[in-house]
Amino acid sequence: MSYKPPEDVKRANLADILASRGGAPFETKQLDLMFGSAEPDRSKDIFYSGNLDFLTAPAVAIVGTRKVSPEGAARARKLARGLTAAGVAVVSGLAEGVDTEALTAAIGSGGRVAAVIGTPINKAYPAINAALQEQIYRDHLLISQFPAGARTFKSNFPERNRLMAAVSDATVVIEASDSSGTLHQSAECQRLGRWLFIAKSVVENPRLTWPERFLPYEKCVVLERIEDVLDRLNK
Repeated sequence: MSYKPPEDVKRANLADILASRGGAPFETKQLDLMFGSAEPDRSKDIFYSGNLDFLTAPAVAIVGTRKVSPEGAARARKLARGLTAAGVAVVSGLAEGVDTEALTAAIGSGGRVAAVIGTPINKAYPAINAALQEQIYRDHLLISQFPAGARTFKSNFPERNRLMAAVSDATVVIEASDSSGTLHQSAECQRLGRWLFIAKSVVENPRLTWPERFLPYEKCVVLERIEDVLDRLNK
């Protein structure tokens, strides 16, 4: 379907958003990672449509592969519903797979949702999620660090993942390969001191090596049940 972009796109300073929800100040190099060091003078603002209060803590990002398995999809939906029931906002990236499963489950459960995208807000990618993106900016919150008219590059998506980690209290990786873009978000959690949860099925997968990089991190937890997340959000 064709995408109808929002008419009420606003902008807000990322530092102000983080300060309002208790986030630590960012160093210049961290902002450059998210906004592109090739454009050092670019304003460190984000563009949004919807209710910015939906980022009020607590908020948890649920992320993972686009080609999610049926088991992974079920885990994403279950976690999203559980977080919603506990009053936690669900954040994700509007990609196919894990992102879509988590966002639709949270919306279906009456929860708060924030989608962080790797294109300007006037574009919908992938096109299959155009209707979902419209629903999110109408009833929830849609965020981008890319101004209208900006070109979309492959590097946009790792930058998007870094922003997603910044505006969330924790990130949960449901399913991801060793080459997944989700690893950028995992690394940013480590840099920012955010909680990072990796599904037990991922940790126990003998074909994957990436979890070994993060398990020594003191705020990295192997996720077995939703209480693993909820018990740590207020610590």
